Amino acid sequence: MNRLRNRLILVFLAATLAPLAATWWITNSLLEHSLTYSSTSQLDSLSKTLETTGRELYQRARESLKREARTGQTVPRIFATAGQTDWPADVREFWDTGDAERFALAEDGAALKYMLRQPEGVRLYTSQLGFSMARLTDEYRQAREAIERDRGRDLRRGLLYTFASLATAIWLVSLALLVYMAHRISRPIRQLTAGLAQLASGDLATRLETTRTDEIGRAIAAFNHMAAQLQQSRDRLVYLAQLASWQALARKMAHELKNSLTPIRLTMEEILARRDENDQDFIEQAARIVVEEVESLERRVRAFSEFASEPPVRPVALSVNETVEERIEFLKTGHPELTYTLRLAESKPLALADQDLVKGILTNLLENAADAAGPSGSVLARTSVANGQVLVEVHDSGPGLSEAARKSLFEPTISFKERGMGLGLSIARKNALLSGGDILLIAGELGGAAFRVVLPERR
Repeated sequence: MNRLRNRLILVFLAATLAPLAATWWITNSLLEHSLTYSSTSQLDSLSKTLETTGRELYQRARESLKREARTGQTVPRIFATAGQTDWPADVREFWDTGDAERFALAEDGAALKYMLRQPEGVRLYTSQLGFSMARLTDEYRQAREAIERDRGRDLRRGLLYTFASLATAIWLVSLALLVYMAHRISRPIRQLTAGLAQLASGDLATRLETTRTDEIGRAIAAFNHMAAQLQQSRDRLVYLAQLASWQALARKMAHELKNSLTPIRLTMEEILARRDENDQDFIEQAARIVVEEVESLERRVRAFSEFASEPPVRPVALSVNETVEERIEFLKTGHPELTYTLRLAESKPLALADQDLVKGILTNLLENAADAAGPSGSVLARTSVANGQVLVEVHDSGPGLSEAARKSLFEPTISFKERGMGLGLSIARKNALLSGGDILLIAGELGGAAFRVVLPERR
């Protein structure tokens, strides 16, 4: 069930482990090569050489300054004992120690001082070193501190461990993201597979839920649309198969009724022609009743014959707006008390359908709406276009349909209403199906029943 997800994970492992191993080897080699040029042993040797050189330079500077003082090559600065209060701190400190001589560095470390005790006071000889002894001492101290720090740790190992930890963390995060994405991708595909299996088993009511808008979401939406179309097509085929059986029954019933009605009507006409004058009123009344009933039965036979017939379908480019307006104008005279409302599509859609069949469908729906709305009622007709189909809706303000009526709405029935045979909606839906469309029961806007006629759009 999760083979796709597992394959995606394996692809990620194969695509990342090899580059990761190569990166590790190259990094290790580069670190090993680069760290050999900055080892702590070389820094230690350099610092010791710097220390020795500094000491030798300092010692030579002392000997040179002392020699110059003895030979009189440099002029000293004399601090008399009478002015001890004005002496510099280092001179006063030397005098207080009682030493015969002392060497000291200037504050900036760039000059060497030679203090010599005399009976009259202190002689101070000064010589420039040419470099800063204080700076040299400070650099030496920093080098020794760096050496001591590096001795306490292995720089190469630390860098490798850091790199290994960082690379491992990044790889694990990437793996977790891949597992999540693989699950996210494979889950809807498994849903599609399961849905297709249910669809293949005959469950056309199968639908998949999704909130995605990417390619997978569009695939699921296409599956749901396909399932809905298959279910609708199956319902239509079932209905047409039922109609075929009902039509065969209707033809047989019409034939049998016609065979019985014809001699009855002829017999009654003969009775009227040979009536006895003594029974004239009774015979005329009885004959009139029988003739009216026979005519009523003949009308029902014609309705069954129409239901059982298969009229030829001649699809043409039909202006739906004009057809709806024409039907309402034609039927409005028979229902002057009704209020008709039109909401026609501005695009003036064209349907590819048989004009006579469409007019018959609209006539039946508008007449049913008028009967349901009753006096002072309202009827709404609306046209629109959606998904390559032309839609015509008829709403009424009547009491609506009961649950029992909804279940057998389009099934042929026998009705003894004065203006109906019980076959109108069945014939209307059959004609809509023959035109490549259908008739659906929808929620009404006026409180009563509402029907939607679906016809193919001409493009």
